[in-house]
Amino acid sequence: MVEVHNVTKQYGGKTVVDHVSLSVNKGSITSFIGPNGAGKSTLLSMMSRLICQDSGEIRINGQEIRQVKSQELARTISILKQSNDVHIRLTVRELVNFGRFPYSQGRLNREDQQYVNEAIDYMGLTEMQDKYLDHLSGGQRQRAFIALVLAQNTDYILLDEPLNNLDMKHSVQIMKVLRRLVDELGKTILIVLHDINFASVYSDYIVAMKDGRVLQEGPAKEIIDTSILQSLYDMDIQIEQINGHQICVYYT
Repeated sequence: MVEVHNVTKQYGGKTVVDHVSLSVNKGSITSFIGPNGAGKSTLLSMMSRLICQDSGEIRINGQEIRQVKSQELARTISILKQSNDVHIRLTVRELVNFGRFPYSQGRLNREDQQYVNEAIDYMGLTEMQDKYLDHLSGGQRQRAFIALVLAQNTDYILLDEPLNNLDMKHSVQIMKVLRRLVDELGKTILIVLHDINFASVYSDYIVAMKDGRVLQEGPAKEIIDTSILQSLYDMDIQIEQINGHQICVYYT
């Protein structure tokens, strides 16, 4: 379980995460939704210890993350940020190999190679695994970085807007892969999404954030509600039932 207790973060005197508390159960997809500047990405970065909170506590499986050794934390939590700049020339496979570093320290054994192979296959990259990243489209590179995270084989996977640069087909593919990781392998996924329909269809739980605070949180079917979304986004959002899913209509 991930437990966030009264966490705050400021930049330049501006509070971007404001006394946030929440719990994330294991074996679920929790989506963070809300407008730009809501504090979603900052909160995710604090949960992975990429940045430190100014106050409050974040616990993973009962341990305060500031007290966990870096290598142990890297075997527990993996994160994919919005921007991933690689300054050396790598193939897809070489990139995904880095996901095994917390275990192999760069010397991959047979088990490491198996995790790499599975991650590449999960993301549909087998035929292009020997291509260089700079020869791929933006969407293909994004899938390669997600494969890197999958190869790390952590219980907790944090993804910050992973659908950026992806077309509809590959966005759906990735959300289905994430659903399989939870349902078949028991992973716990925390994901920042701007597409509220993906959050509605694939999430177990949704945290709605605005102005650095949690506006509402709960099961996906409860949060995909006209009044909640109107308060969150300051616009009218109609909700339709399509094939058993709550689909938001917001383009009119």
